[in-house]
Amino acid sequence: MKSALLNLLALSALSAAPVAVSPSLIESPQTGGLEFKSLSSISFGPNGLLLVAEPGTASVVAIQTGDVGPDKKVLEKPVADIGSVIAGGLGAKKEDITIKDLAANPASGRIYLAVQRRPDNAVLIVTVDAAGKVAPFDTANLPWARITLPGGTASKVTNITDVAFDGTRVFATGTCNEEFASRIFTIPVPIKHGSTANVFSAETYHVAHRKWETKAPIQSFIPYSENGETFVVGAFACTPVAKFKVDDLQSGAQVKGVSMVELGSGNRPLDLFSYTDKSGKDWLVVHTQRFKQNAFGPSKMWGARISMDYLDAPQTNENAARRDEKESKGPDGIEIVDSLFGAVQADKLDNTRAIVLKDNEGTLSLEVAALP
Repeated sequence: MKSALLNLLALSALSAAPVAVSPSLIESPQTGGLEFKSLSSISFGPNGLLLVAEPGTASVVAIQTGDVGPDKKVLEKPVADIGSVIAGGLGAKKEDITIKDLAANPASGRIYLAVQRRPDNAVLIVTVDAAGKVAPFDTANLPWARITLPGGTASKVTNITDVAFDGTRVFATGTCNEEFASRIFTIPVPIKHGSTANVFSAETYHVAHRKWETKAPIQSFIPYSENGETFVVGAFACTPVAKFKVDDLQSGAQVKGVSMVELGSGNRPLDLFSYTDKSGKDWLVVHTQRFKQNAFGPSKMWGARISMDYLDAPQTNENAARRDEKESKGPDGIEIVDSLFGAVQADKLDNTRAIVLKDNEGTLSLEVAALP
């Protein structure tokens, strides 16, 4: 299998994206020798900056992909049975391939997939271009930096659930093996190779359970600014959406989240992003999986959009807005997003479209989905 992977890398070299470095984003970059032991989440910052969460080494890796266009081309038609396409290039069986996460590069329209192969648990990142061509992401000549996520005085990072860029910082979320297990990490920009992130313990009020919890991790999040203040807005299992103020905190501090919206018990968030619709209204999209009996819709995979006005509401916890679990709308400003039914992974491409990995009766396809 290893030789198959090397052969595919060699064949893809001719189609690799041109390198265009933005040195202000990475300090003391490395070139070559980048290897991943695990992958959990990937996302993009500006100018083709790829952020990779690697829980196996408790670190975040930033890579200047050079994938910045100039022509922005988006997936022209669905890639049916994407698992088989990837497996064929790796000399593996489709059932041995797991797509851990996807990220759409807004600078080029190219799609990146974090992939794990069994039984050796090898991981790699592959790209999908507008024509649906799949190729391994070759990092051999690209600048990169690795930043360590600290655990605690006697603890270690056990998982990294999400990673994102907000313009001045990189944020990551995850867990440690302590009582206050839920963590928020921040990394300043420029991202310095070999540096260590700041860390905060996060406590959240779970509306459905009517109690404060310190162990449940933020599953997915977005950075959010309001009146000059910076927040992490995250979604948790069962499914509160809470915001955490992260300005002026010393590393090691504890921060309490404020639950703003409750989407319903029995759901696990998968992805989170925001967009502005054609009328100029701002929305937060929570893509989730129902792990209890499905109460609505054609799939246990579904998504809702929430008016960003809810995030500006006066402080709330117990009185957080609750979605009507048996209706497609309600209360005002909370709506089901039909195009996310069946989506296993989702990421915003622009203000009208998302890229989704959709489950079609057990076969995964990579598609463009319209945003309402």
